[in-house]
Amino acid sequence: MSRADPPAPPALKPGRGRRPAEDVRRAVLAAAAELLLAEGMPGMTFAKIAASAGVSRMTLYKWWSSPGSLAFEAYFTVFEETLAFPDTGDIRRDLTAQLHSFVDLLRRNGPVIAGIFGAAQSDPDLAEALSTQYVRKRRRLAVDRLAAAQCAGQLRADADLETIVDQLWGACYHRLLMPAQPLDTDFADRLLANLFSGVAAPREQPDG
Repeated sequence: MSRADPPAPPALKPGRGRRPAEDVRRAVLAAAAELLLAEGMPGMTFAKIAASAGVSRMTLYKWWSSPGSLAFEAYFTVFEETLAFPDTGDIRRDLTAQLHSFVDLLRRNGPVIAGIFGAAQSDPDLAEALSTQYVRKRRRLAVDRLAAAQCAGQLRADADLETIVDQLWGACYHRLLMPAQPLDTDFADRLLANLFSGVAAPREQPDG
């Protein structure tokens, strides 16, 4: 199983007794993730998810305000490991590993991810979850790793870490949403090459 592929949903079978809430929630998230990757945001309905997970629609309404908010949590839960940021002590190696993993995720599930961002424009609950639970947390992880590298002398002391995040991950999202050029690991490597070498031409030294 690829790290970018979700696990099969552990559908809950009807039976006597109250099932543990944790098991129910896990089954719902797995079912939602499978449906999300198969049909995209248009296929994300509480009726379909409930049927796949073996729960009632009322259970979903109790925990999630909209199919969009459920879709986001399912996406993040399944791909949390893929989106994790390694720390081997070598910032270039870690950035390369993370960007390669991220690009692979975008290539495999681009329409789904674009659909989540698109749905957030008209779903306030999804937009809030996306901002607080994904975007800000992801930025913080990246900035913290870059700050550690800065303290270790691997990045310039005056480097703008927030802007580096935009330059690297923002560029990948740009190619996902505006696919005029290929989004692949070669592109990620070129982004890093530009970052670490700089793109300004060397200044000419005055004679004498």
